[in-house]
Amino acid sequence: MTAISRATRRRPGPRTRTRWLTIALFVLPALVLYAIFVLLPIVQAMQYSLYKWNGLTPLTDFVGLENYVTAVNSRSFTISVGNNLLILFLSLFIQIPFSLALAALLNRRFPGRAMFRVLFFLPYVLSEAVTGIVFSLLLQPDSVLDSTLTNAGLESFVQDWLGDSTLVMITLFVIITWKYFGFHMIIMLAGLQGIPRELEEAAFIDGADRRTAFRYVTLPLLGPTIRVSIFLSMIGALQLFDLVWVMTGGGPVNASSTMAIAMFKAGFRSHEFGYGSALAVILFLFCLVVALLYQRFVLRRDTEGAVTAYGG
Repeated sequence: MTAISRATRRRPGPRTRTRWLTIALFVLPALVLYAIFVLLPIVQAMQYSLYKWNGLTPLTDFVGLENYVTAVNSRSFTISVGNNLLILFLSLFIQIPFSLALAALLNRRFPGRAMFRVLFFLPYVLSEAVTGIVFSLLLQPDSVLDSTLTNAGLESFVQDWLGDSTLVMITLFVIITWKYFGFHMIIMLAGLQGIPRELEEAAFIDGADRRTAFRYVTLPLLGPTIRVSIFLSMIGALQLFDLVWVMTGGGPVNASSTMAIAMFKAGFRSHEFGYGSALAVILFLFCLVVALLYQRFVLRRDTEGAVTAYGG
């Protein structure tokens, strides 16, 4: 009887099969679109990267891994990787803490805080192209910024903001921070509003001041939100393209080039689609490895906690 009952329990019934069939029918369209628009282009890029190809002739000139070797030995591509890593580093140590501090400030009760939230989030709503064009006009030599500094008696601070190879990446980072800090601020603010105020009030009752309560109570509870925000910032920094392209085109002399810009120039400017595809594959693998490592060593505790809580 026991063996028969076990076999009966293991055998899927009509309801189980119907449920799985329903799930498959709902998931299938998304899987088909994902395969067509994501997986297929990745496979094609990998195929094209093994050829010397101008995008017009048939794929006949097979070169193997030569495009990848050229990319690794290319000084311009090395500069592009370094620029991406610089933006990533500055974003993690300047942009994210600034967004967190601003979110903590706007989480308090004071008149007009809703207006400040909208104003700080507004730059994120603007498109990258519009932002790039506006700041390109503002930062032109003898334009608004230079005239303002000159009229204020600060002529020594006037610089060629987008034409100086040693200054252009810092200028771009300031603009990127202005554009995206509101996005991270909203994420942090949502996390702060999900923390019960009773916990902070209990810390105050125990004698903690506001700074101590934030450090030992609020900040640990905000950890999952901060880790997600860091992850989004890292991926965005590695895939940076449109804002930089509109403002500088990767110049001067590749000083502001990124991996995505190097890929675009190789494919659509130099018509070296095989080499451009190799750069695209390298960028994809770079982002994939970073995402997997971050998921494995940082986000794992959050996902496991969520699964455990759901399973319980």
